[in-house]
Amino acid sequence: MTATPAPLPVRSWSLGWTSLRRDWRAGELRLLVIAVTLAVAALTAVGFFADRLQGGLARDARALIGGDAVVVADKAPDARFDARARELGLDTTLSLNFPTMGRARAEEGGSARLVALKAVGAGYPLRGSLRVADAPGAPDAPTRDIPARGTAWVDAALLAQLGLQMGQPLLLGDASFTIGRLLTAEPDRGAGFLTFAPRVMIHADDLPATGLVQPASRIVYRLAVAGSDARVADFSRWVQRTIEDPAVRGVRLESLQGGQPQMEQTLARAEKFLNLVALLAALLCAVAVAIAARGFAQRHLDDCAMLRVLGLSQATMARAYCVEFALTGLFASALGVLLGWAVHHVFVLLLAGLVESSLPAPTLAPVLLGLGMGLTLMMAFGLPPVLQLAKVPPLRVIRRDVGQPKAATLAVLGLGVAGFAALLLAASRDLVLGGIAVGGFAAAVAVFAAIGYGAVRLLRASVNESTAPRALVMATRQVSARPVFAVVQISALSVGLLALVLLVLLRTDLIQSWRAATPPDAPNRFVINVQPEQAEPFQAALRQAGVNRYDWYPMIRGRLVSVNGRSVVPEDFATDRAQRLVDREFNLSNAAELPDHNPVIAGRWTPEEADGLSVEEGLAKELGLKLGDRLGFDIAGQAVERRITSLRKVDWASMRVNFFVIFPVAQLPDVPLTYISAYRAPEAAGFDNALVRAFPNITNVDLTQTIAQVQRVLGQVIAAVEFLFAFTLAAGLVVLLAAVTATRTEREREFAILRAVGASSRLLRQVQRIELLGVGLLAGFLASVVAAVVGWALARYAFEFDWTASPLVPLAGAAAGAVLALAAGWWGLRSVLRTPVIETLRKASV
Repeated sequence: MTATPAPLPVRSWSLGWTSLRRDWRAGELRLLVIAVTLAVAALTAVGFFADRLQGGLARDARALIGGDAVVVADKAPDARFDARARELGLDTTLSLNFPTMGRARAEEGGSARLVALKAVGAGYPLRGSLRVADAPGAPDAPTRDIPARGTAWVDAALLAQLGLQMGQPLLLGDASFTIGRLLTAEPDRGAGFLTFAPRVMIHADDLPATGLVQPASRIVYRLAVAGSDARVADFSRWVQRTIEDPAVRGVRLESLQGGQPQMEQTLARAEKFLNLVALLAALLCAVAVAIAARGFAQRHLDDCAMLRVLGLSQATMARAYCVEFALTGLFASALGVLLGWAVHHVFVLLLAGLVESSLPAPTLAPVLLGLGMGLTLMMAFGLPPVLQLAKVPPLRVIRRDVGQPKAATLAVLGLGVAGFAALLLAASRDLVLGGIAVGGFAAAVAVFAAIGYGAVRLLRASVNESTAPRALVMATRQVSARPVFAVVQISALSVGLLALVLLVLLRTDLIQSWRAATPPDAPNRFVINVQPEQAEPFQAALRQAGVNRYDWYPMIRGRLVSVNGRSVVPEDFATDRAQRLVDREFNLSNAAELPDHNPVIAGRWTPEEADGLSVEEGLAKELGLKLGDRLGFDIAGQAVERRITSLRKVDWASMRVNFFVIFPVAQLPDVPLTYISAYRAPEAAGFDNALVRAFPNITNVDLTQTIAQVQRVLGQVIAAVEFLFAFTLAAGLVVLLAAVTATRTEREREFAILRAVGASSRLLRQVQRIELLGVGLLAGFLASVVAAVVGWALARYAFEFDWTASPLVPLAGAAAGAVLALAAGWWGLRSVLRTPVIETLRKASV
């Protein structure tokens, strides 16, 4: 009868610490630490950035909207809004914002530029303060004043653009203003394309003299209020109830809770994209941790068997490994948090101009998330295979064929994966984004595993051992003898390569295609606010300057008020975009001939069809409209109803004049309108200035500088995204290395036996290369196909343009996969054929 060995008097903490020190010196934990550090660094870098950005927005919320609450309207707000605010004892101020042309006098060169004009009244701003300077380069200072009558405060950039100096006149419409001060900071500047134009601020009482306010002018009215929180809350509730009345249209409320929906749109999109990249890095690292942990367990089987022989209990051994992995995870997580803290400063630098550098300190939330993510990675994906070591039987000391680690139970694995997925969803701050990332990752792994298993079986059946080269036969046997390891390798390599190929496609194809979506000969000038009596002289001026190709359409402001005779309100629609479309005024137009850049995709365009309407397909889909529906519009108080007779496809990136709704008739009598034109300006100097001097009321939008500014902003966002992509790249390389080296112990044993019976190192080197080459080719091909599909989806649904991957992408991906697999194999397996045969066989002896 065999005596049970007496338990060793070893404490779990002591054994775990000793094992940690030994494994650290031996390099056993290197891949685990790198993978966890990368995942935590990527997530916390984005977390720190988002946390500080949100803190800054919360800190400056009142200044960002210019008050405690703001009523925003596309027409002069009803007097009852101001009256109600005054009844509650609130301070109020009204400002008007719209684009127009600023000009220098002919004596100063006559230059003209698009400006963002703001007319402000007494009390502006109610929250925050303006900062002004008396001359370019002079120190600025806060002020509670506003421009005096007859003066204008401008951005310093406008002086250089128009060639003006302080004290000289600036022409706006029919009026002239003396440049008094330079604006250096404006609390409620907001965001959007208009912010790229230099600001001009005047007194509200001077606005009528300019003659710029016309029936179809695109003016945004902002009635700001300020006071005690309780009274502001009462006012906000009253406004909310008022604007819910279907009769009140084009009015919305901005508050500290709501904010400006477009204020940080660029940053919000960048943050969302950064989150997606960070999630991808974390998911890749989870694969690397699982593979590395299984290799760790495989290499510690014999040590654990000996400890069992010496009497160490399973419980003590399990607790010791828990201590070791918990300390390792804590160290790697802390290192990742520190790296993430350093990296997020790079984001702030890369997004300079979009993000203020004086952001508040972050909260502890990103730190706690990083530590929790790192420990979850180690415990959910690293610890389960290692805990199998506690079950190694003592018999393994004399029989190496027993005690192989088994797969973790579904309960343990499911619990760990669920916890990890929950943390990823929390880190994404977007359930849809997190769900797509986690679900898509899981689906890709399942597809890769299924195809990999089928490929292994097909390989075994297709290689004729009697005629195939000896190295290929041996490589086939190697792969088919370990089908599970082969599937794991193929899946892991495919996942890692998926991230790398997608990175390449996003950078070299998708982003460049987005930037190149505008045709090279597209119009670079848009002119609006051309009055009907100016139509013929304006077109004559274009033709005289050599501009013979131009878009020319009436522009009518109208609000959708009914569908099939039933009144519509924003609340009738489910999506935010549909609600905004119904709540605002549309730009409508009329034309007897179908625009050549708007193909009809449904119905029929019939010229001069009095009861017809042509609707853009996207608008029809968003509002649930179809052919035959009757739409009612309120156009300057006139009710106009027509039937949808055609749907058009509109390319909004074409830089042509486009409309949601067009009446297919040449004339719409008794409807107030202006004209819009788009054309490519001649290279001749002074053309824009001469046009604005001849027609001072028009707004001439020079898109050359605007597009350049947008491209610079896009470049900043892309730089930040690509910087974080470096973490995904590193995570993908870690996955490659972990996948290739996962079977190093088995390779050493098998190759030692083959060398002992006479196989040459050259033959075994060929076998290893063929195996890695085949696995890399398959993984690269699968990853490229999936990456092309994902890239198409991003182009179609995120960037909204048609894009198809080159048919060479799968071939290039397969070649890249083979090269990377060979490189990872050379680095990770270079010691396999260098280890003396006798040493390997001694370790493998039974």
